[in-house]
Amino acid sequence: MTLKLYNTLSKEYDELKINDNTVKIYLCGVTVYDDSHIGHARTIIIFDVLHRYLLSEGYKVIFIQNFTDVDDKIIKKAKLLNKDPKEIAEKYIEHYFRDASCLNLLEEIYYPKATEHIKEIIELIKYLLEYNYAYITLNGIYFEVKKFSQYGKLSKKNIKSIESGARIEIDPLKKDPLDFALWKFSSDPPNWKSPWGNGRPGWHIECSAMALKHLGNTVDIHGGGNDLIFPHHENEIAQSESMTGVDFAKIWMHCGMVNINSEKMSKSLGNIVPIRNAINKWGANTIRLLCLSTQYSKPLEYALSNLIEAQSKWRLIENCFYELNSPIVIEEESFDSSILSQNVLDSIKNHLENDFNTPLALSEFMKFVSVLNEYATKEKISTKISNIILPIFKKIMYIFGLRISELSNIQIEKVNEMIVLRNNFRKNKQFEKSDNIRIILKERYGVELIDHKNYRTIWKKVEK
Repeated sequence: MTLKLYNTLSKEYDELKINDNTVKIYLCGVTVYDDSHIGHARTIIIFDVLHRYLLSEGYKVIFIQNFTDVDDKIIKKAKLLNKDPKEIAEKYIEHYFRDASCLNLLEEIYYPKATEHIKEIIELIKYLLEYNYAYITLNGIYFEVKKFSQYGKLSKKNIKSIESGARIEIDPLKKDPLDFALWKFSSDPPNWKSPWGNGRPGWHIECSAMALKHLGNTVDIHGGGNDLIFPHHENEIAQSESMTGVDFAKIWMHCGMVNINSEKMSKSLGNIVPIRNAINKWGANTIRLLCLSTQYSKPLEYALSNLIEAQSKWRLIENCFYELNSPIVIEEESFDSSILSQNVLDSIKNHLENDFNTPLALSEFMKFVSVLNEYATKEKISTKISNIILPIFKKIMYIFGLRISELSNIQIEKVNEMIVLRNNFRKNKQFEKSDNIRIILKERYGVELIDHKNYRTIWKKVEK
């Protein structure tokens, strides 16, 4: 495998150099003060597919995605609701895993929490103080940005040109507006004991401590939304490399933001779409296909037309899957299924290895689906063909993280019985009764029917 990704640090398409057949990925996770939204889903789905592709190619993947479970936003929400900050964090972590399950995210991920790594955070701060990369004020401990000569190398910002802004903490006791908090002194909970006084960690130091502990000094791929490039990832680099003296990450991979009907999604505009709402309205597979339909580094348009298009794609994939699972019993092979399936798999791999171009990879899959659906209409999907194509089809589904809705064995038995009854009605020209069964199957089981000649009927469980 030769995987090239656009590296925000080098501004080049860099090949991922893999050691010991293992890829170490750190993805900046969510701050758990509210439900995760479609912007989070976009980044998480992209990295889930990357994870899946690496596994499908035989690599071991150590995937870390943290929870920021101590933060000023969590504390503010807790005060507003008169609740314990821990209760707020635990609630939204639970909600996150609910959404992750619905989105069919891989379970082979380790989710460290910032609050579980206070010891490692304190040890890192000790080192930065000892070697004069940090200093203490009455309000907390700060990293001194000017002590790290390469500050700005990720964002390509010149220190002199960076002014104190909305995401830079204001404190008159800091030596420089750019200096960022490693530890915030506080007597209010949540707080922890430290050699310098009670308090809690700053946001940036949390990710460095967790990444260094679980993945070592250098991560293969460090990712997140491109809104994290500055200051969060820039600050991670500064504090981590000040301690280790080596590159914190080989490749920095950033995903574009999500626009809602051509407007940037933001709380101030009131156009945030929670993951749960999106899934309930459109279905998880439609959301996945939408997120894969645009190059990961570009803005994604969460618009009605794009959602309808993604849902239409899923309907075609569903149809194809069930046709492949219900082949006709003939021996002859009407087309070369081996070459067809291998070619599409090779094309998909080629696009994914070229800066993870999921739109082109998905386009190849949809061409494959279209051809197969056409063959199915012409009664050309034999058992032999199905046995060759279905494993490849399932592998592609696995890589994209698409999941067919399923019925229980009892439900399947009931559906098959009703289809037999319906076909008897059709043969006897009792069309009103046969139509009623079609309606019942749709309403009761979410099942749609595909009628072929000679009263051969295929059913498919349709995602809501």
